[in-house]
Amino acid sequence: MARLVIVSNRVASPKERAAKAGGLAVALREALSQRGGLWFGWSGETEVNPPEAPKVFRSGRVTYALLNLDPEDQRAHYAGYANGTLWPLCHYRLGLLTFRRADWEGYRRVNEHFARALLPLLKPDDIVWVHDYHFMPLAKELRKLGFEGRIGYFHHIPWPTPEVYLSLPSHAALVDDLSHYDLVGLQTENDVRALLTYISSEIHGWIAPGGTVGLKDRRFRVAAYPIGIDAEAFVSDAKKSVGKDEERRLNESLAGRTLAVGVDRLDYSKGLPGKFAAFGELLRSFPEHRSKVTMMQVAPLSRSEVSEYQALRRELEELGGAINGEFAEFDWVPLRYLNRPFQRATLAAIYRRSRVGVVTPLRDGMNLVAKEYVAAQDPEDPGVLVLSRFAGAADELKGSLLVNPYDIEGMAAAMDRALTMPLEERQQRWRTNMDNVETNTIHHWCQRFIDELTNVTDQFGPAGDTWGNARPQ
Repeated sequence: MARLVIVSNRVASPKERAAKAGGLAVALREALSQRGGLWFGWSGETEVNPPEAPKVFRSGRVTYALLNLDPEDQRAHYAGYANGTLWPLCHYRLGLLTFRRADWEGYRRVNEHFARALLPLLKPDDIVWVHDYHFMPLAKELRKLGFEGRIGYFHHIPWPTPEVYLSLPSHAALVDDLSHYDLVGLQTENDVRALLTYISSEIHGWIAPGGTVGLKDRRFRVAAYPIGIDAEAFVSDAKKSVGKDEERRLNESLAGRTLAVGVDRLDYSKGLPGKFAAFGELLRSFPEHRSKVTMMQVAPLSRSEVSEYQALRRELEELGGAINGEFAEFDWVPLRYLNRPFQRATLAAIYRRSRVGVVTPLRDGMNLVAKEYVAAQDPEDPGVLVLSRFAGAADELKGSLLVNPYDIEGMAAAMDRALTMPLEERQQRWRTNMDNVETNTIHHWCQRFIDELTNVTDQFGPAGDTWGNARPQ
């Protein structure tokens, strides 16, 4: 069996508990542990003139290789190009996009640095799986250095439509980078369609059935791999929360009131101001819910050094204060706003107790909170998921109440419908969603991508093989 090599900006320490590391980190660590392999990524530390070689250590069957970065390279790569350019672009926030050539050069410099550091650790038959927008050029850099093995890439965030993607000055160079992978995975069929349309219409690549692409003298495959959660673990956590101290404390604080919940990283892509406004509109337009429903929004701080995120935090604090000031009673605060993370077991208890889950991002690659909310529900008395149509999860969770996050009154009406929905309809909608959550787990997702990457060169021939005269029509 070929060795699996995973490359990601974030590496889960072997000492990090599963409840803290999150579903993706746990699944990747599990895949590596089962077959043995290497996990390569940034150490989280910077230093001037860092060594070329990473720090390497072993835990069980997994070898970890962590690389330090130069402070300016790390800034240009991570805060500059990855999160100042690619993140807003892929989330359709062109007004927040900044492009600086120095950041673009730093982004590529870091990818070159990673490739040089990784190459000595690789074996010819390794399967390399690169994760997310931080490392789109990595395969090209590895190919330059002579690595001919299988390399796959998974893009965890949305892929924008051609009209949006063309706003990026380096658009053609990035897709050229992708062409050096054997397999490119995206979250949804819409993402696949957007990338393939760009390739065929803008840079005149060949598209064959099944998402096989010919570009210049290279070929690769583009396909959708919607990511899932560890459904069994989340169901177990939710069941274990029943009767525990945290559930009792939550119930006592609610004093019999209904709970609606949102859990989102504090990020402008998550649509939090609109969600707050919609909850205020619910209380304004449907006064029968006043003093009977409490909204809890968990929003751990994110990139707090960035001015746009600081402005978002201030906006939410003002909105939350205005809602509570307008509607609160001496024994009821309608909106609870928390800026800190919680362990998975605590979130499972909150999800299970809530009648409504409100997941309304302006744009999201998938949004696993939506799936976690479904998994945590009591099948006999489930809550209702109110879900943005612009989350990737909307393609799978057909039992949700789909909303437009730009329509404040529409979201308020959906919240009212969720709060008043009969039990039988709630059960039917939950069952529809849960069938998908149980079928497409994080483990199935992980294994499917690895299997298809393992076999992709069997379809194409040796790595680097060209179209020759057999171009698809």
